[in-house]
Amino acid sequence: MKPDQEIARNAKLDKIEDVARRYGIQRDDLELYGDVKAKVKLSILDRLKDRPNGKFIDITAISPTPLGEGKTTNTVGVTMGLTHIGKKAACCIRQASLGPVFGIKGGAAGGGFAQVIPPEDLNIHLTGDIHAVQAANNLACAFLDNHLFNGNTLGIDPGTINIRRGMDINDRDLRNIITGLQDNGIPRETGFDIAVASEVMAILALAENLQDLRKRLGRMVVGFNGDGKAVTCEDLKVAGAMTAILRDAIKPNILQTIGGSLAFVHCGPFANIAHGNSSIVADRVALKVADYVVTESGFGGDMGCEKFMNIKCRQSGTKPDAVGLVATVRALKNHSGKFKVVAGKPLPEGLVKEDLGALDAGMPNLTRHIKNVLGFGVPVVVGINVFGTESAAELEMVKKAAKDAGALDCVISEVYAKGGEGGAAFAKALVSACEHKSNFKFTYEVNQPIKKKVEAIATKIYGAKDVEFTPEASKRIKAFEEAGFGNLPVCMAKTQYSFSHDPKLLGAPSGFTLPVRDARLSAGAGFVYMLCGDMMTMPGLGKNPGGQNIDINEKGEIIGMF
Repeated sequence: MKPDQEIARNAKLDKIEDVARRYGIQRDDLELYGDVKAKVKLSILDRLKDRPNGKFIDITAISPTPLGEGKTTNTVGVTMGLTHIGKKAACCIRQASLGPVFGIKGGAAGGGFAQVIPPEDLNIHLTGDIHAVQAANNLACAFLDNHLFNGNTLGIDPGTINIRRGMDINDRDLRNIITGLQDNGIPRETGFDIAVASEVMAILALAENLQDLRKRLGRMVVGFNGDGKAVTCEDLKVAGAMTAILRDAIKPNILQTIGGSLAFVHCGPFANIAHGNSSIVADRVALKVADYVVTESGFGGDMGCEKFMNIKCRQSGTKPDAVGLVATVRALKNHSGKFKVVAGKPLPEGLVKEDLGALDAGMPNLTRHIKNVLGFGVPVVVGINVFGTESAAELEMVKKAAKDAGALDCVISEVYAKGGEGGAAFAKALVSACEHKSNFKFTYEVNQPIKKKVEAIATKIYGAKDVEFTPEASKRIKAFEEAGFGNLPVCMAKTQYSFSHDPKLLGAPSGFTLPVRDARLSAGAGFVYMLCGDMMTMPGLGKNPGGQNIDINEKGEIIGMF
């Protein structure tokens, strides 16, 4: 058994209704899925409507590297650290997609002594929400193709169809397909997106309640007619059935951390494709039952955190009190471009031994992320996730650079090795940051033209000089604006490994031109999104996918997950 899984399996696991009771969540508020996981009924928000909200902390990170930065581990660890110092704290994280679980990323429950448990439940199926998303999305696609087959009375132009089928597995062979090859069918080119990149998943994460979910699903645009008018799921008369499938999925799931802190695990939109944050409803429930709520934005600060601020906070009206920015010395050294990390081979010597030159060369990645967060008017604390190979001089260099860039504090995080005790310093620094005045602001105003909003993100957040739109992207953007969707926020789909569109441009590149090759509309979710560079919406499995290692033992327990 691998160390993380052994730690999780040996941890004390309380009944979930006992964990919930410690936070004032009553048995009548719950729908149990066995002893260790449950859904929380949204009626709890009516019962607790007069209770003030707790403090809201977002955890993000520097630009990801193949080495891993430990963002989820620190989200869980900071929550445990807050509990350790006597605060009532809960975390809100995303549910794991089976694509990464069976692909290259592995589990999404944290690591070491900072995990949400049981990780097997979190990582595989949980309460079936992603399967429901997949089913609702594919029902809409089936209704659309059936409508085309039966005469297309809505006059949908097949060249404008805006929805693709979804599946929660990485499968490159389904990226581009042709449907309608049966007798009397209408052949057309289409494809599959991974389910968590679908608009249905984004809608579920951004919906305020079941009725809002129904309205948003009805607003989903499947395509346009010959007059440029949007055709929606409401027009196809499928939105009601989609909502029926998702009736239980809108309720947030709860589990527990090692040590017994409450963990909300709900929704899973990818941050390099979709908006990369857990659900609004999970946040709202958590903020009523905990004094401090720690949420996680996917990938680096230029991805999930930017979308957390400009999309999620804009729609929910909830604003963060502080941001925790996770960094590692070895990842910052990797951003120097001096090293090549090869899977399955020992790390280059400079990553595990002192190399102040490489660290200094990679430091601009950290400082730009700090300045970006400060640009939202929110105080930021840097947590250095340590592995034990860092020298004192390297740690001091990171602390100085972080504070010089405007971070309120920069502290050591040892959550992987020490759990809540190892997260206490990070937790205390974030508690202090929450007491500082926040002057929250967005990167752009929604009434700006779509291209201007894209340019604002590219230049202010990414460091680009300008943006280049392909003719196809420009055509779609113009159609969106003419159809009345110009006042939506923008969601950028690009590589997570760089501020730019090119994963090879490490550190803090600037002066580049950001290529936007396509644009898509997510009217139900409430944003338009741009596909930049070679970004794709259906990943593929690697040569040796992680699923090869997953099995069951003689007790029927899942092994080999991470």
